[in-house]
Amino acid sequence: MYFIIESNSLWLLFYKESVMQFKFKHSTIKFNAKPKAQNGFNVLFTFAENAEESFHDLNGSSTELLIDNLTAAGSLVVDGANLLVSLGNSGKYSLAVLSNVATALAKFIASHKIATINIHLNQLHIDKLEIDLESAAEKFLVDFVNGLYYFDDFKTNKFELELKAINLVSEAKLNKSLSNAIAILEGYFIVRDLANNPSNVATPTYLGETAKDFEKINKHVSAEVLAEKEIKKLGMHAFLGVAKGSKEEPRFIKLEYNGAKKDQKPVVLVGKGITFDSGGISLKPGANMDDMKYDMCGAATVLGVFAAVAKLELKVNLIVLVPTCENMPSSKAQKPGDIVTSMAGKTIEILNTDAEGRLILCDALHYAKQFDPEWVVDVATLTGACVIALGSVASGLYVNDEGLHSAIQNASVLACDKVWRMPLFDEYNALIKGNHADLLNIGGWGGKAGSVTAACFLQEFTDYKWAHLDVAGTASTAEAKGSTGRPFKLLVELVRSHANKE
Repeated sequence: MYFIIESNSLWLLFYKESVMQFKFKHSTIKFNAKPKAQNGFNVLFTFAENAEESFHDLNGSSTELLIDNLTAAGSLVVDGANLLVSLGNSGKYSLAVLSNVATALAKFIASHKIATINIHLNQLHIDKLEIDLESAAEKFLVDFVNGLYYFDDFKTNKFELELKAINLVSEAKLNKSLSNAIAILEGYFIVRDLANNPSNVATPTYLGETAKDFEKINKHVSAEVLAEKEIKKLGMHAFLGVAKGSKEEPRFIKLEYNGAKKDQKPVVLVGKGITFDSGGISLKPGANMDDMKYDMCGAATVLGVFAAVAKLELKVNLIVLVPTCENMPSSKAQKPGDIVTSMAGKTIEILNTDAEGRLILCDALHYAKQFDPEWVVDVATLTGACVIALGSVASGLYVNDEGLHSAIQNASVLACDKVWRMPLFDEYNALIKGNHADLLNIGGWGGKAGSVTAACFLQEFTDYKWAHLDVAGTASTAEAKGSTGRPFKLLVELVRSHANKE
């Protein structure tokens, strides 16, 4: 007996409860939890200081390999081989180390074209991580399979993984860990696929259709996608000002997942959905402009989080809002010097049309007010200034509530996704006050504090607990050859922690 869930490029098959299959694009991997190793390649773990002793303790009849910092020594042989993986120094062991090991191990397994592996979970030294084995198994599996991710949708010759089976060797019952991992992975890959798609495919209309498909997940999900006329009726003229230069119609997406009691306040995620950012009339330089398809990574992230939360069936009420459009130059495009009126009634003087993300977000943030939310978090590839400040290591975090700040920091640790709190000092607000309108869409000081003034602009449209994640440097990188998926795991942990608290 089995049932199938379909969503875009993903297809999941569950059967026999303890065995699950995960199909991604052209590859299928079977997950299984067994008390003993099956035929295949054994993955064992040890701390660096115990590596030599552990190496010699392995069965001499098998192929013995030592992977220290995931650098192979020796050559691989198939069934019965033992792969000894170093977890580094025991004094520095952490969830982040475990995550890095899982990801690097995945790339090692894929590159050596191994078909079946037995992961010996009892050797992961979970006692040092202050989490239970079930949680560790879930996290390890998510990071491992995410390490196998590839994007070849537009290549003639398709890639197929050699890896067909992952056996988790443990006495514990891990059915829930497996099903949770699959739900999270589906959301994770939705994020990365949406972001990696070219902008002539991942249009605002496409994002809207993707959101509508989520209604198939379960009865707790509802989706509404507004077109230009409906957006105009709401008074979202800051949003529409950005959209007017493109022939691609804008969309405003509202997704609701009602997994908790009706009287429980919802949490809201808002994602910036600029599917291509040319800069508009304030045109960007030509170099690397192709990367501007990633200016919708915020939207991709919150859509993926929504799918994961719904599939996990968390006891939480979640609303996701996505304003999505292109930012293009044309005879109809918004111009520097124009003044627009936001949904909140505040007027905005456009000094630079390339500071467009805050314009579409401000209307969405005001729209969120009607839901009386517990908190709101927006996610956006908002400023190059944040990339200069933090690079691709940490996302910029702006937050107006200490409790929400603490929750995000805790989620950051669990997800192994770094954030760094940035200031929202009152002095910065003076830099966005307009001469001819209420607000300027860029700050003063010749471009100084660009990430901060952008966040201060957004704060003008919030009167609830709110956080802003500037992921311009972390959502996509050259090393990942595109989307990293960040901060997807962080937000899943944040919403899950809130659900568990309630």
